[in-house]
Amino acid sequence: MFVCVCLCQSCDVMAAASVSRPAAAPTTEKSQLILKVVSAKPQSPKLPNRHSRLSSFVEVTADGLSSETKKTGKRSGHVELQWNEDLTLNVTPQSRLDLKLWSCHTLRKELLGSATIDLLDTLRSHDGKMENVQLSLVLQTENKGSVVAGGELNVCLDGMAVDLGSLPNGRTAADKMLQSDRPNLRRTQSEETPSATGPNSRSNRHSVGGPQTGSPGNSLTNGELTEEQVPGSGSSGHRRSTKSHDEDKVEVTSNGPENSRGGVARQMPAPPSPSGRSPAANSNSSGGSSVSSSPPPPPPPPGQDALGPAVPAQPGPNSTSSGTEQPGGGGTTTTEPPTDSLPAGWEQRVLPHGRVYYVDHNTKTTTWERPLPPGWEKRVDQQGRFYYVDHNTRTTTWQRPTAESVRNYQQWQSQRSQLQGAMHQFSQRFLYQPSGAPVENDPLGSLPPGWEKRQDNGRVYFVNHNTRTTQWDDPRTQGMIKEHPLPPGWEMKYTAEGVRYFVDHNSRTTTFKDPRPGFESGSRQGGSPGAYDRSFRWKYHQFRFLCHSNALPSHVKISVSRQTLFEDSFQQIMNVKPYDLRRRLYIIMRGEEGLDYGGIAREWFFLLSHEVLNPMYCLFEYAGKNNYCLQINPASSINPDHLTYFRFIGRFIAMALYHGKFIDTGFTLPFYKRMLDKKPTLKDLESIDPEYYNSIMWVKENNLEECGVELYFAQDMEILGKVSTHQLKDDGEDELVTEENKEEYISLLTDWRFTRGVEEQTKAFLDGFNEVVPLEWLRYFDEKELELMLCGMQEIDLSDWQRNTIYRHYTKNSKQIHWFWQVVKDMDNEKRIRLLQFVTGTCRLPVGGFAELIGSNGPQKFCIDKVGKETWLPRSHTCFNRLDLPPYRSLEQLREKLLFAIEETEGFGQE
Repeated sequence: MFVCVCLCQSCDVMAAASVSRPAAAPTTEKSQLILKVVSAKPQSPKLPNRHSRLSSFVEVTADGLSSETKKTGKRSGHVELQWNEDLTLNVTPQSRLDLKLWSCHTLRKELLGSATIDLLDTLRSHDGKMENVQLSLVLQTENKGSVVAGGELNVCLDGMAVDLGSLPNGRTAADKMLQSDRPNLRRTQSEETPSATGPNSRSNRHSVGGPQTGSPGNSLTNGELTEEQVPGSGSSGHRRSTKSHDEDKVEVTSNGPENSRGGVARQMPAPPSPSGRSPAANSNSSGGSSVSSSPPPPPPPPGQDALGPAVPAQPGPNSTSSGTEQPGGGGTTTTEPPTDSLPAGWEQRVLPHGRVYYVDHNTKTTTWERPLPPGWEKRVDQQGRFYYVDHNTRTTTWQRPTAESVRNYQQWQSQRSQLQGAMHQFSQRFLYQPSGAPVENDPLGSLPPGWEKRQDNGRVYFVNHNTRTTQWDDPRTQGMIKEHPLPPGWEMKYTAEGVRYFVDHNSRTTTFKDPRPGFESGSRQGGSPGAYDRSFRWKYHQFRFLCHSNALPSHVKISVSRQTLFEDSFQQIMNVKPYDLRRRLYIIMRGEEGLDYGGIAREWFFLLSHEVLNPMYCLFEYAGKNNYCLQINPASSINPDHLTYFRFIGRFIAMALYHGKFIDTGFTLPFYKRMLDKKPTLKDLESIDPEYYNSIMWVKENNLEECGVELYFAQDMEILGKVSTHQLKDDGEDELVTEENKEEYISLLTDWRFTRGVEEQTKAFLDGFNEVVPLEWLRYFDEKELELMLCGMQEIDLSDWQRNTIYRHYTKNSKQIHWFWQVVKDMDNEKRIRLLQFVTGTCRLPVGGFAELIGSNGPQKFCIDKVGKETWLPRSHTCFNRLDLPPYRSLEQLREKLLFAIEETEGFGQE
């Protein structure tokens, strides 16, 4: 069977706009690759009848990981199956894709064929760019113990670009010897191969032609055949190796007298060839092929010196070993042993016909392969693939290292570091001071870690290297204006000229004098002076401006299933680089055909927030019996991966703020204060733990000595049945609380109550949040404004809804419109929220109410359109905030159809 795979850009309608491709990605990080399965022509002998209708699907696995396994939908056909379906995979340039074509039966599924794509070779053959790279793959299947062709699979690869200079060198020493010996391989040879019985073993002669479709042992990838000699153990000479659909073995064959036009094709597989395995042999004569199980010969034993002279570990520069011409052979093979030093206890020798082998006197063994350089180790992964560990640099690679490759890499690293140092000095030539170094007379001190102060045309700006953004505001003063609150009943306002004044609602008077003690009119403490108080709407628009100005081009796809929403979202968000989450989101609900112009993304945020903040997962808990706001659960450490989950939740909450979406459930106000780096007060404790608050207030209002109460600067805490003691200060267990230090005790106790057992979880959450949205962007908001931005407005104003609704093919006076508003008026607030979610995809309203509803192209008001017949149910277009309302004939009919639609809806479709 032949399978054709095409990697191309998604052909969705929404992707009509041109999208700029991302820059070349580092080889150590994962990138998103779009694999489009185009069609397949199965020709497997397992098919019952060529004319029978076949139902099949394609399964794609990256690097053998179950989390990176994607499947297409099922397609039926006679001769050719058509999919044209996109699959998004998280891969590295060294990844390997395994494709399998399965047939579907009632009780079981059967493998029709499989193929493999090596991304490293594909990138090299296309200059490091995968832009609509179409591949036609030969499917291989097993039939009666042998591997035969099973058809053709067509695929297309797109959306991946890497720098070839950063890729590891894929050519091993064996490949270089193979290329240098190709002229000799084109003519007839007869090489005597050594064995344990002596030098009189007869050599094996065969010929190799071009790539032949369906021949065992041939792997056709991008039209290139893979062959190389693999040494093993046995008594036969050069043989051809067989290859199954999930193995990559390499072989080298010499031309026999029967076929003088045959050549040798080469391709490096993603993992290195297992040197310890013995591939099956294949002798080729007169165009036919027969499979043999005789492995290649082993190297001679260490003590068998008669086979050839010993070669010193460090031969001189002029030392060469010339091969001897074998009887009956048509050519001479000359091998020059490498001049690199060998490890201690190793020796290099040469056979009479010029073949080099190595003797390990430490273990008294021999091998064809040169020993690894110092500090390297060979290992096997769970899939049986060999890889190599460099303990010097703590890195791994699929390619077998040689002394030459290690030396070249060290030389390249040295030149690269010198070049980077020179470039850094060149780029810093106009700076007045080193990055982050404080000025001697700067009262604000040094910049935060990762920040840099620069000056352009006389204007100072600041660079945040953590998020790769710039801004005009100093991060040391941005949003950190911490003023004491006004007295009860007072309000601060500004005139049209920006002059600040204060309103006393208690006495209904105004004054320019600041009523707070220690403050003078027109001055501020603890930060830069402000000309006027910025309203929430102005702050919100400034935040949206920061988000839009730091947005990245293109989009990021997130494909999830409703049944496994939490797990799918966690895997894909954590596998993507944090700054890529600033790209436009394109959410795919598997099994549904909806196109995401914003509506599916709104529902995804709403549904996922309901899942990740569910107290049943033990990550969060309700703040109290009568308070359904959430706070971090101190017992979340029962999950060993809880810190990774909190980092994921931090990224997700930051994505909701960055993309202007709402979540289902909010946090407590003290938690928002922690996000804003503000200190919670004793009054905040009343909303989350009234009993604890009352206890502290009793301590504050009563004399402990007169009541005979003994308290110490220590507190006990129980988590999962384990009681631990926390000292509020050094040696707190021995210090008694008195009337003199009672205020200090209350302050320390309040701080500990908000942070007990959740320090690590809070730090992981804030780290994940800061990777997507810098926390400095939020410092101008208070905790209530942050909650409003994240959760939206809950109460629905019906008059505001009616004022900001537009109509298509209806008028404001149409009877169906009057009936619609009558039905909405009769609904309670819960049903109104469900109707809003049915039409817009979310149950939350923006800050400005219905006037600021967001659609696919910006602000888009609620719309009612006349579509369909009276027998139809109402439909919604969440991307455009549009409700398709058929022309019903009565109020009761409209009420019945509308309520049925909003209560029974599930999933998306495509017209």
